[in-house]
Amino acid sequence: MSALFEPLVLRELTIPNRVWMAAMCMYSAAPDGPEVGAATDFHLAHYAARAAGGAGLVITEATAVRPEGRISPWDLGLWTDRQQEQAARVAALITSLGAVPAVQLAHAGRKAGTDRPWLGGKPLPAGSVGGRPVGPSAVGFSDEHVQPHELTVEEIREVVEAFAASARRALAAGFKTVEVHGAHGYLIHSFLSPHSNHRTDGYGGDFAGRARLALEVTDAVRAVWPAELPVLFRVSATDWLEPEVPGWTSEETVRLAKELQARGVDLIDVSTGGNVADARIPAAPGFQVPFATEIRNGTGLPTGAVGLITEPAQAERILTEGAADVVLLGRALLADPYWPQRAARELGAETRYPVQHAYTMRRR
Repeated sequence: MSALFEPLVLRELTIPNRVWMAAMCMYSAAPDGPEVGAATDFHLAHYAARAAGGAGLVITEATAVRPEGRISPWDLGLWTDRQQEQAARVAALITSLGAVPAVQLAHAGRKAGTDRPWLGGKPLPAGSVGGRPVGPSAVGFSDEHVQPHELTVEEIREVVEAFAASARRALAAGFKTVEVHGAHGYLIHSFLSPHSNHRTDGYGGDFAGRARLALEVTDAVRAVWPAELPVLFRVSATDWLEPEVPGWTSEETVRLAKELQARGVDLIDVSTGGNVADARIPAAPGFQVPFATEIRNGTGLPTGAVGLITEPAQAERILTEGAADVVLLGRALLADPYWPQRAARELGAETRYPVQHAYTMRRR
């Protein structure tokens, strides 16, 4: 059997294969009104296509736990009953098509409140997502971004509680996996990195202080998530800064992963970058895979590899060489929702189709 199409068991959840859909923002929810942050017909069609195409796990886009935590006003959220109702439709549809539904919970922090990328993605005026952007310190992501409000300790507690509340809603909506978004310069990552976290209290300074929010959020989510279901954590393994410049590093990522493992995280979804506006990132096919390997070897935790993974043979090799345990595809699945089925044919594995498709294809 192809390694890419072997099931993966995390706790008591069996995921049918190791081709997973990475979370990708679609900027297609209502920005305000009674439908604010709720999934639309677009989202139903978008996620259904990838589930029908054979992805084993489908992770919905970064879903904000608070209004001001949205990357853009058009992001999904999970803090209202209406959002939960529509999320339940998404989860049920993914499940009906043979994939496992997962939700990525997020807070955009100091990168909140930007325009849709096809309109330039520039920062919008302060308050465009219901409040001023927030961060560990009053340090903007770039000169264009609004200077964030430095969170107080009480406000940090409210953020932690918001993650737990959204996790409860996700569970009630039928999701089987939750991923904490701790990457790409959003709130949790900005606390982790000394590049953006200049605090001198218990949430800043040394590794323990900078990692405190990530661990408190993880504890809060794990406490409300069933013991038999997995929790994932997405991390940026490096800020891509020169060694002499303070930033988040792969060594600290391994250290964080050990702490997350002790708190019940079941898989680390390994990306990089996003916290430094002008970082030089050496993008190339599979360029982020070594970070997944470093974490896997340093902790024993399963890891997911991402980034310019485009061909079935390339993905298969990542798994057979022990570089990671799953691959998460983004643009490859946008370009071809049926990439997993094509990969199965190329690798000699059994293809998985929705029963409606399989029945029709067998007919002569």
